[in-house]
Amino acid sequence: MSYAQRVSARRRAAWLRRARRIALVTLGAGVLLVSEVSLITQLVSRSEAAAEVRAGGPDAVVAALLPVPVIDQVEAGDPPEGCADDALQAKTPDALIGAFGGAEAMHKAILAGDAPCVPLDDPSLPWVVVNKQRPLEPLGYAPEALAVPPSHVVEGSLRADVVDSFERLVAAADAEGAGRMSLFSGYRSYDTQVATYDSQVDARGQIGADALSARPGFSEHQLGLAADVVACGEAGCGTIYEVGATAQGKWLIDNSWRFGWIIRYEEGHTDTTGYNPEPWHLRYIGPELAQVYHEGGYHSLEEFFGLPPAPDYP
Repeated sequence: MSYAQRVSARRRAAWLRRARRIALVTLGAGVLLVSEVSLITQLVSRSEAAAEVRAGGPDAVVAALLPVPVIDQVEAGDPPEGCADDALQAKTPDALIGAFGGAEAMHKAILAGDAPCVPLDDPSLPWVVVNKQRPLEPLGYAPEALAVPPSHVVEGSLRADVVDSFERLVAAADAEGAGRMSLFSGYRSYDTQVATYDSQVDARGQIGADALSARPGFSEHQLGLAADVVACGEAGCGTIYEVGATAQGKWLIDNSWRFGWIIRYEEGHTDTTGYNPEPWHLRYIGPELAQVYHEGGYHSLEEFFGLPPAPDYP
């Protein structure tokens, strides 16, 4: 039985239990007192229903009042086959995307509210959304495995399973004439983010810090899926603040999605993301979803998943 059929059967059974209970209560009076259930109310005036109460008892009246159109409506709105048990239990990106028949179909199901088996708050999944309204769960989350990208010049590590995609991105940028890049800051533990945020507060005050740096437990860097990059040349590597004006920065705008990465904090979308533009801050969401993101013309994960803006902390 499919997920939709199981949910529909459960709802139908629950409706039947409720209707039978009401019928039992009202049988003694020979009338239907059904103000509790609006679905039944519209059918109370039917003379055949009253006759069933007198002649056949609770089960007969339930059968007479069974709202077939309502059951049909439930089935039409049920989650699609993508939420079958095997995909739900697997809880891996490939299994979930494959169960829906592709990233585009899964994305549409999420927007429609028809994908309860695709969590947006699970930090182990690449599309997890972390912002000022959505902290990590748990706050002290740490990836299972980290690795330093071989191309790295400055510092930092990433989640081990996304290092290859980052390496291919860096190699492609250089091969296609944009120039070399390096990871400047990748994974940060909760404790590291405490120090990073506190240093920003000391330098800029809390309001200034909140525009530039995430509070501990609210940072994408803690996922190991965020990469702050710098452009590098013969004289060495520049700063993150220079990336936007470099050939590498322009290349990232047009091409990072090809490797599963997006520019997380774009110019003009601070009211949604809660952060000033950061052309150096890449976020991995996986190549399939990144393609849907790019082709759909999205500018934030909040917009992409139909989530409310997160300009401030609760």
